[in-house]
Amino acid sequence: MNFFKSNKSPILSPPTTTMMAGDSKSRKNDDFLLEVEQLSLPSPQEVADIIQVIEREIDAICSIGEYRVTQRKEGLSLVRRIKLLLPFVDEIKEIDKSIPESAQPCFLDLKRALFTSKKLLKNCSESSKIYLALEYEAIMGMFHSVNGKLMDALDRMPYDELGVSDETKEQIELMRVQLRRAKRRTDTQDMELAMDMMVVFSKEGDRNADFAMIKRLAKNLGLHTVEDLNEETAAVRKLAKEKGEKYANFQVIVNVLNKFKQIAGIEETNLFEDPVKPEESVKCQPLDIPQEFLCPITLEIMTDPVIVATGQTYERESIQKWLDSNHRTCPKTGQVLAHLSLAPNYALKNLILQWCEKKNIQLPEKNASPGADETNSAENREKICSLVSDLSSIRLEVQRDAAQKIRLLSKENPENRVLIADCSGIAPLVHLLLYPDSKIQEHAVTALLNLSIDDTNKKLISAQATIRAIIEVLKNGNTGAKENSAAALFSLSMLDENKVTIGLSDGIPPLVELLQQGTVRGKKDAATALFNLCLNHMNKGRSIEAGIVKPLLQLLGDEELGMIDESLSILLLLVSHPDGRKEIGQLSFIETLVGFMRSGTPKNKEGAAAVLLELGIAGSTYLLAALQYGVYEHLVEITKEGTNRAQRKANSILQLMSKYEQIP
Repeated sequence: MNFFKSNKSPILSPPTTTMMAGDSKSRKNDDFLLEVEQLSLPSPQEVADIIQVIEREIDAICSIGEYRVTQRKEGLSLVRRIKLLLPFVDEIKEIDKSIPESAQPCFLDLKRALFTSKKLLKNCSESSKIYLALEYEAIMGMFHSVNGKLMDALDRMPYDELGVSDETKEQIELMRVQLRRAKRRTDTQDMELAMDMMVVFSKEGDRNADFAMIKRLAKNLGLHTVEDLNEETAAVRKLAKEKGEKYANFQVIVNVLNKFKQIAGIEETNLFEDPVKPEESVKCQPLDIPQEFLCPITLEIMTDPVIVATGQTYERESIQKWLDSNHRTCPKTGQVLAHLSLAPNYALKNLILQWCEKKNIQLPEKNASPGADETNSAENREKICSLVSDLSSIRLEVQRDAAQKIRLLSKENPENRVLIADCSGIAPLVHLLLYPDSKIQEHAVTALLNLSIDDTNKKLISAQATIRAIIEVLKNGNTGAKENSAAALFSLSMLDENKVTIGLSDGIPPLVELLQQGTVRGKKDAATALFNLCLNHMNKGRSIEAGIVKPLLQLLGDEELGMIDESLSILLLLVSHPDGRKEIGQLSFIETLVGFMRSGTPKNKEGAAAVLLELGIAGSTYLLAALQYGVYEHLVEITKEGTNRAQRKANSILQLMSKYEQIP
């Protein structure tokens, strides 16, 4: 399961492929430069104009705003390097003599490199944040290509013929050194972000993704406020217009965006629909709509504006959804609401009605009045409270039926999860985990899994007795119950204190057993939970003692299962533990790693190189064993054709080998 590559081209234009090898990768990245590569060489009299263009390009690059978090480091580093060109450009402008012919193509190449740098940096500042995260490796490849173009232009520049001062030469040399270093080393996503993306971006399974993980990913990507999400929606719409269904991962981006919106209490929208549909709804696109008439959440003109405790005004339906999703802050200001009362803003409503009448605009009619919504909410609460009461019935069939219905209700929407907890539904569900009836156990543990998606519920469920009961179901339940117990432990382990509790409660051995003997879904649930638990150092030792290495090695040998990358990620955590290195660093495993570096996918090669590097740092014997299996030539190939992270790892391994004097 690899969500960091695509068989289709990403959206940055011209397109490039996320993960490519060798000449193909270089050729695709060069396609990005095609638009400017076809310019003709300048005549001497045109060079002065080109230098002015170079100066304007540098100024434009320096004026680009904030960069998306996934490319911020690379973006700022590139801008910092380009700024070092300013003294050089100033000196060239002051030269009285004509520019030598040998310098003319260099200045043209520099202009081209700056043009593509600006185009790339603008995309990293304005494009969809989810898209840039999903296509991380491809974007890093573009930075690599741009750095190479800048370096080539500067390396060929005849500085002595131009009469450049020694001080400016030192500045240029500093930039060239930084560019060379950037060509060898590129930033990469941290392991936690990569695993979060792997799980949240997954197209498989029918479960709701864990809210804590989605919330953590949204926060890491800068998509956790209403304003952020509205901007991202516009960026994704733009992306859809550029590529539409041609881009294989577009639906994945839409699904993740809707998950982020659900957490923020914002209504999901169909991004393929044209937002300019006045006959259906009055959106924010007409330029003359006063901003104060638009709801900050939906950016639609308000029909029933209400005021919250902070004094901000929202559409009643939108802010009520926000509050029903267990939010207690003002979406626009982020302030904690002193109370949850909503006061009608009659003055603003009258202004909106007068403006609409003047503009001959028909406001959309609401399907139901607030009173009807309140009635429906009250009926739903009464229904849920009745089901919670049935969980304690003396009749087994009533309990089983109630547990199943609560399981389904808890999956449907966030409001139900809050209501079930408010009706004291967690305690009887935990009690049902101890029942001998396998179906009741499965319904109860699955309901708790669904409820744990809510952060507040996660804390309510996280009592030690509850975790022990879930672990018992993991050991002795039916297949479905075991799988959902593993998923529940993963959800609860999003809280750091629960990682410790699960480890101390002997939750790791049954997870390892599920990893070895479970269904495909069970193995994936177990792997995800074990990865999260092994972020705690003590749990690494417990996992090794429970025998985790053997099933992980088995998964490495099963390409059809599609869990090689997850297995390598867990092994990378385990090799930092002495017992892990002792058990993992067997000759057969070293041979397996070398095999992945020879013929695995780009992501396989990256993961295998990362594990081998950690082993090599611990001792030279591991590298010596890898050399015996022919790793050297594969490492050299990876330094040229691998992903950016793989190149960095491979270079580090070669440096270690040189240090140990083991390079042949």
